[in-house]
Amino acid sequence: MVAQTTGQNKIARFTAFIYGLICYAIFSIAFLYACGFVGNFFVPRSIDSAPMISWQNALLINATLLGVFAIQHSVMARQSFKKWWTQFVAQPVERSTYVLFSSLCLIALFYFWQPIGGSIWNVTNPTGVAILHSLFASGWLLVLVTSFSINHFDLFGLRQVWLYLRGQEYTHLPFATPGFYKYVRHPLYVGWFLAFWSTPTMTVTHLVFALITTAYILIAIQFEERDLVDIHGEAYTDYRRQVPMLVPFTNRSQREP
Repeated sequence: MVAQTTGQNKIARFTAFIYGLICYAIFSIAFLYACGFVGNFFVPRSIDSAPMISWQNALLINATLLGVFAIQHSVMARQSFKKWWTQFVAQPVERSTYVLFSSLCLIALFYFWQPIGGSIWNVTNPTGVAILHSLFASGWLLVLVTSFSINHFDLFGLRQVWLYLRGQEYTHLPFATPGFYKYVRHPLYVGWFLAFWSTPTMTVTHLVFALITTAYILIAIQFEERDLVDIHGEAYTDYRRQVPMLVPFTNRSQREP
């Protein structure tokens, strides 16, 4: 009976590990597609593909898609939701499941997105185009580099399922401010801003996307920082006083009180 239970535990741990790998693979595909989707390259249907329906309907659909992603991404990240959610989802795969749901919401957004057309600005100067493309690429690179500086594998659930596979208890990472975190509290979001706003051709469609995602990020930061204060206490409170939120090297008056 003991041997049977031990065997079942090994199967459960291995299954959780494979599940985590699959979730991460789906995220990786969604992330790579997102680069092409926002940048209008290498994907069959991008943010600025040809409009197919009226702009009113397109705007409604796109706002709904972004709203669904924002709600899922924020609600499932809250500590109160996690406490409820882990009554049904095993703790070791909770983060992987969050990553999976976020990726599926992104994939749905890519599939159902409706371009609107129109032009807000169009930079044709070669130097200007090169600068904007460089900022675009820098944004995506900043997101990746930052994720690895704070433990990429923990962020996307792989560390959790790996420890579970090995029979080790999961421990939360200690509070640290590596790399870009010494200059801004949310370098990941700075990367997203660069990726979403740096484009030689800003269409109405792209502007709607950039505005809604920017508004969502600014709101999400408030909830995220409340959780960080609850988790890390005075360490994060002091950090918040000393380091600006998004713009590096800003003066003390622009920081949190």
